[in-house]
Amino acid sequence: MDLTHRLTVATDIATRAGALALRYFHDRDTLHIEAKRTLQDMVSEADREVETLIRDALSATFPDDALLGEEHGVTPGTSGLTWVIDPIDGTAPFLAGLPGWCVSIGACDADGPVIGVIVAPVLNETFTAARGVPTRLNGEPVGVASTLDLTTGLLGIGANDRVAAAKVGVMLADLMAAGASWTRYGSGALMLAWVAAGRLVGYLEPRMSAWDCMAAYCLIEQAGGQVLPFPLGDRITQPAPVVGARPGTYDEILRLTRVDDLTYWAI
Repeated sequence: MDLTHRLTVATDIATRAGALALRYFHDRDTLHIEAKRTLQDMVSEADREVETLIRDALSATFPDDALLGEEHGVTPGTSGLTWVIDPIDGTAPFLAGLPGWCVSIGACDADGPVIGVIVAPVLNETFTAARGVPTRLNGEPVGVASTLDLTTGLLGIGANDRVAAAKVGVMLADLMAAGASWTRYGSGALMLAWVAAGRLVGYLEPRMSAWDCMAAYCLIEQAGGQVLPFPLGDRITQPAPVVGARPGTYDEILRLTRVDDLTYWAI
């Protein structure tokens, strides 16, 4: 399987998808918006149309590959590779006119992430990587933070209604007591990409979907970082804990937050 070719194609598709999403962003006041699970979990025709563009383009080039998208679900494949798509990660900031959203196209096989492309159109940034192909930002090599740690850098945080609010409060209190400074910036996928670029020392979220993290997981691994393995196979459609970080900080995050303890975080 030629991952370099697939990465080139995915980057072109993500660029075109980002351009379409940006057009919708500039015309967002006319979009029809619906709530999904909660009033904070929103979707618009922009999400659906951008995902359709991505799926159609991938299927035309790689008809044997499977597809998993946030808006249109699963399309089976026979190649052993699954594309994992989030057309607009950060729909809430997208609809609010904020820059913290992105287009995310990842791919995985039975061993984990193999391709990652994240395009942030408002910020004019494109992150790319594949297994064996180092992470780049706008064509330039990047890597996880080499000198910052949990007490001197910034940690990205995500949370949602799939976990108890009180436990999120305990998690944040424990992190702050350990001297960590944390931030939240719209899109979890984008914050994970920033871990790969050395801007954040890590990112964690007690429950996240595959389409939010798969592309960025590849970026982090190929940039020298560590990730908490995401369930694959039949379990890939289920939310799971997500951690991506620089070495050393990764272990400290798990110790302080127990984010990998599924029993503790179960509602």
